[in-house]
Amino acid sequence: MSGHQVTVISGATVVTMDQERHEYPVGHVVVDGGRVRSVSPGPYVGTRDDVEVIDATGCVVTPGLVNTHHHLYQWATRGYAVDATLFEWLTELYPIWGNLDEDIIRRAGAAAIGQLARSGCTTVMDHHYVFPRDGGDLLGAEIAAAAEVGVRFFATRGSMDLGESDGGLPPDHVVESIDEILRGTAAAIDRHHDPSPDSLVRVGVAPCSPFSVTADLLREAAALARDRGVRLHTHVAETVDEEDFCRERFGQSPIDYMESLGWLGPDVWFAHGIHFDDNAIRTLARTGTGVAHCPSSNARLGAGICRTRDLLDAGVPVGLGVDGAASNEATSLLEEARHALLFARATGGPTALGVRQALEAATLGGARLLGWDDQIGSLEPGKQADIAVWRTDTMAHAGIADPVAGLVLGTPPPLELSLVAGRPLVRKGRLARVDEATLAAGAAEASTRIEHPPRVLPRV
Repeated sequence: MSGHQVTVISGATVVTMDQERHEYPVGHVVVDGGRVRSVSPGPYVGTRDDVEVIDATGCVVTPGLVNTHHHLYQWATRGYAVDATLFEWLTELYPIWGNLDEDIIRRAGAAAIGQLARSGCTTVMDHHYVFPRDGGDLLGAEIAAAAEVGVRFFATRGSMDLGESDGGLPPDHVVESIDEILRGTAAAIDRHHDPSPDSLVRVGVAPCSPFSVTADLLREAAALARDRGVRLHTHVAETVDEEDFCRERFGQSPIDYMESLGWLGPDVWFAHGIHFDDNAIRTLARTGTGVAHCPSSNARLGAGICRTRDLLDAGVPVGLGVDGAASNEATSLLEEARHALLFARATGGPTALGVRQALEAATLGGARLLGWDDQIGSLEPGKQADIAVWRTDTMAHAGIADPVAGLVLGTPPPLELSLVAGRPLVRKGRLARVDEATLAAGAAEASTRIEHPPRVLPRV
């Protein structure tokens, strides 16, 4: 699978997620030059010497999964505060996160991205908002980690400027001034953002949350993003505590507060969105603002269950997010599709979310949130060849009547192959471009160093 050779994935059930939602019980996908050339029913028939045919009999082919909310650095702090509320969890972890540096980010980020890739994820979004002084180029480190593993990457330059001394939640030593944040964000866009059709890296603007940033920062961040033509992201309506904070401090609900600051629109998506009332959902729909649903993290922190069915019925764009590994140690994007379906049905009945709707949220829905749906999220001629090939003829899945139901409701099947722009990312369940043992060792080192950073002796 190199050079200009044409690659054909043949004999699988193909789930396209195209406009007509075509599915082929037996079909094939032709990949040429990093893009999908065609998607057709039936096995591939051809004799050209420059065509590599991959026999995918017994597999299901889908678009590569798209993660829309994550914190890669948290791979270094898994297993902390396991029985805590969100605010308790943050209070315990903020001081530890204050020890982040480039090396920790690179090691932890590579392992986290690798695990996401092994769960079928081909596009990784990250929300990095902790920038300790003297930590180095943290955003550059995670972008390098993404390139090493081989995923498509949407980096957001996050920020916090409301520390404890000003009534915020984070300790003062992990917040920045507005001027520092705006300079750092503009520099990240200038250095890393690639808006071209073949882009592997894009950058967005992402102040952390209403309880860790000021209104001035939110206004100026929105203005910067729109001036540079990039997207906006933050946490909103994750907990009842946040609702209380906004009403006590600003006299408004979280969604009304964000609207007053210019933070709604088709270029904006919010993480979590659990505690939206009917008026808030109508406002999101009216403005085209999206929601990254993170069911496993929400459950791990006891934050609540997103009103997914109501959001979709109103026309709100919905994608899925794994969220940081410190609140979702499993870090499996395919599991998020399953949990999104189960939680929706647990609260809304058996028709609250279908298996294909859950898979759509994990693919095309996520691409739409990132503003990348013209290139990824479905298998269509001309789109990027970001593809997942799932083996469904093993004991766990053989004989399941509906292969999409097997994929979403069953145990996550082995990932036979995944491609990003036509290049292998995973082969037979293993990362294709990096050594997994090396990533594991790096992750262990990062976890040790963030808890016990090397002592810096004073200069004499």
